[in-house]
Amino acid sequence: MRRALSVLFACLSLSRTTGDKRGAISVGQAGGNALIASAMHAGSLDKKPLDRQASIASALRTVATEQAGVAALAEALENGLAGPFAQAVEMISKIEGRLIVTGVGKSGHIGSKIAATLASTGTPAFFVHPAEANHGDLGMIARDDAIIAMSWSGESRELMGIVAYSRRFSIPLIAITAGETSALARAADVVLLLPRAAEACPHGLAPTTSTLLQLVVGDALAIALLEARGFTPDHFRTFHPGGQLGANLTQIREIMHVGDRLPLVVTGTGMQDAILELSRKGFGCVAITDADGALVGIITDGDIRRHIGSNLLAMTVDQVMTKRPKTATPDTLVATALQTINDSAITSLMVVEGRRPVGLIHLHDLLRIGAA
Repeated sequence: MRRALSVLFACLSLSRTTGDKRGAISVGQAGGNALIASAMHAGSLDKKPLDRQASIASALRTVATEQAGVAALAEALENGLAGPFAQAVEMISKIEGRLIVTGVGKSGHIGSKIAATLASTGTPAFFVHPAEANHGDLGMIARDDAIIAMSWSGESRELMGIVAYSRRFSIPLIAITAGETSALARAADVVLLLPRAAEACPHGLAPTTSTLLQLVVGDALAIALLEARGFTPDHFRTFHPGGQLGANLTQIREIMHVGDRLPLVVTGTGMQDAILELSRKGFGCVAITDADGALVGIITDGDIRRHIGSNLLAMTVDQVMTKRPKTATPDTLVATALQTINDSAITSLMVVEGRRPVGLIHLHDLLRIGAA
């Protein structure tokens, strides 16, 4: 504090002694900026030694407070919020246009995420910032759209333009708010009234529990709409072609090895020939088929190691193979195939149609596309 006062006095002294009035203003402004910078500097806060246990206790209080908020929301959904929620899902599912999500401040950040979740799960949606809406972006909203407006208090002045627009053109308006009698709630067609849960912030100021509840109810809407539309993993992949998520939603027919790349021998083949086939194809296994081409077993390099001391080369594949090997079909998702590989502690998986082997995937293939 003493440092801030001395900066202020020094600046005042300079402004009095300078002869140019404009220069005095400039010096005064510089002093003001220095004063603000000094006051905002972390050094102006009381620094205490970091107490790790206190940090953990704070985290636990935050989690407990937010858990209580979510529990209150669940209770509301079993009571008074149930009807409006079902009405909102029905309203959104009937629109022919897009779902517009809007909000300001932290509610806006949450709204942006909710719009992205809706869009990626089969409900065409995008976020419109209310300030931009008041300066031309209202033109992005059409009569066949619907609007979700988010405001914890329900009194955010920035939303009034978009709310008025929705009333003027009879665009369905859903409010997500904790303000039961707020301006937003009074204007909306459907009100998703959130419980007035305590914020995790010890001062009750920083939006924490409140934004979590907005996020949860937004996710609940997205998932209810997803399920109502029969949205499948294949649909999901259409909107998520990239990253690990996209890789896990790939069908294995798109990455499996086929044709001459498959390590195959028939029953009755000697182990010497089977080992040569295993080595040539390089997958660490060889599949065994019967005379009709049906898969009946598999031999891995592990099976070979386990039989090394038992006159292995004099045996046939029938004596060494593992019967009824793990398999998948061509339309199996990569995520499912990966789980089979992990659960079975294997590195290769045969792909069959009926009982006939048509492909093979190796753990390295899953690593290559970023699924594992």
